[in-house]
Amino acid sequence: MTAAFKTVDPGEVSTGAFHQWMLGAVAPRPVAFASTVDEHGRVNLSPYSFFNAFGSNPPLLVFSPTRGVRDNTNKHTLDNARATGEVVINVVNYAMVEQTSLASCAYPRGVNEFEKAGFTPLPSVRVKPPRVAESPAAFECQVIQIIETGTEGGAGNLILCRVVMAHFQTAFLDDQGRIDPRKMDLVGRMGGDWYCRASGGALFEVPKPSTGLGIGVDRIPVEIRHSPVLTGNNLGRLGNAEALPDETSIRAFQSTPDIQSIREQFGNDPAAERHHRHRLAQRYLEAGQV
Repeated sequence: MTAAFKTVDPGEVSTGAFHQWMLGAVAPRPVAFASTVDEHGRVNLSPYSFFNAFGSNPPLLVFSPTRGVRDNTNKHTLDNARATGEVVINVVNYAMVEQTSLASCAYPRGVNEFEKAGFTPLPSVRVKPPRVAESPAAFECQVIQIIETGTEGGAGNLILCRVVMAHFQTAFLDDQGRIDPRKMDLVGRMGGDWYCRASGGALFEVPKPSTGLGIGVDRIPVEIRHSPVLTGNNLGRLGNAEALPDETSIRAFQSTPDIQSIREQFGNDPAAERHHRHRLAQRYLEAGQV
């Protein structure tokens, strides 16, 4: 059955309306909790969810303070980044998300959001803006370019930031000194007032594609490819196999207790037998036994 779609032309709806649809669908988005100082040394701290990493050599982060949708004004962060060429990008985890949201309030210029939101400033090493002590990781950055995408309300201003120093709380590292996503407990921005939390059952691993060439879904036998049981994710994992099993492997697998049990129970009903074989295959796949 073909899915139904709502089709929207951005030019035929208000900026605010399309903003809600776009941000509800392009999610979750990591949060850049940006600290800056103005030309007088006054500190500003504000979160932005138009943010991501865009390179590692040089290490590059990009975030975008958009022009106000309602009043078409610039964010203080943007003005400060232009004036000083420096910013610290702090990441946000669940323990600090409510305070981070508070820092997004449109306080007057010169108000210190560290104080308003109850965060602890720590001196940076190579830039003037302080970092957030409560954040699991912070990146001291030099602004290398600002790209204006428009002059109307809602237009983005891409701030390209080169990382010159990084700080990671050791409490969030594993035994090898690498970041442990289970300890980080990061949050992502959804649409409206919604966030998501990267912890517990929300975390899962997907094996990277084979270093060789996976056979691809198109090489999977038709009966399996069109299975009413196996999901797209299941097929994707099968397609990552480097070769189809040979006849010897297939015959050996047919003699396993799991397959024999299904044959004994459903041998007189080919549709039911096929359904249970596919369910068994799904369990194997979800256990990583491709």
